[in-house]
Parts: sequence; structure tokens; C-alpha cells
Amino acid sequence: MSTQLEHANLCVSDIDGMIKFLQTALPDFIIRHDETDNDGDRWLHIGNDKTYIALNNSTQKDSSDWAPYSGKPGVNHLGYMVDSVEQVRSRLKAAGYIESTVENNHPFRKRLYFYDPEGRDWEFVEYHSDDVNKRNDYNLPDR
Repeated sequence: MSTQLEHANLCVSDIDGMIKFLQTALPDFIIRHDETDNDGDRWLHIGNDKTYIALNNSTQKDSSDWAPYSGKPGVNHLGYMVDSVEQVRSRLKAAGYIESTVENNHPFRKRLYFYDPEGRDWEFVEYHSDDVNKRNDYNLPDR
């Protein structure tokens, strides 16, 4: 058996803003389904044939001061494998998104991070080898 993440489900304040962010970063992502329930709650699936993000509109304002990597419980980031992190960087910067990339100098992977419009961090990784042992070598410098 092979395991892979099929989807993640996020509750967001601005679904249309998240669609713009995701389609800017990942142009192969299409809206697979978009629906508003009888009670007025909107939800959708955006992704490609292999993976997607489910987005639900939030019904409450968030009053917490949670931030990625703050040590509080929550998702720090979701990571996507891409063909070119520089193309992702170019598209997101041109659209005005804020980069949060930490220095990384691994010889077999390059990582890039950006905040979405609601402050969540997203990782994009480009691998420079098909050898999984090289890709997953944690003894090589990465930061």
C-alpha cells in the first residue's frame, strides 16, 4: 500500500482570496466543486486530479493571536512539491504576497515559503534529485 495526502480541509475567512492565492502559487489547481449550503455556508474543493484543498467559509471571527511557529497548537504550514520554486516565487511576488522563506541550502532540495492572505504559511519544495535517499538526507545542511 502507498499512502499520500488526498486532501486537507481549511476553514477560512475569505474563500475567494484563498482561491486567488492557491491558483497563483499552483496554476494546475482548478475548482473541482463550489457549493453554498441551504444555511448559506460556502465550501469548495480546489486542486488537481491527485490532491486538493477543501475550503469552508468561517462563520465566526478569529480572536486568537495564533501565528505559525509560535509554539501554540495549530498547523504551521502545508507543503507542496513543485517543478520550480523560482516560478512560484515570481508569481506570488508579482501578485503582492509576502515571502517568509528561511535560508535553506540543501544540495538536493530547495524550499520556499509564503504567507496566504490570512497569515497561514505555505511551503513549496523543488527536488534536485530523484534519489529519495538524497532528497531525505537530514545530515546535509539545510538551514
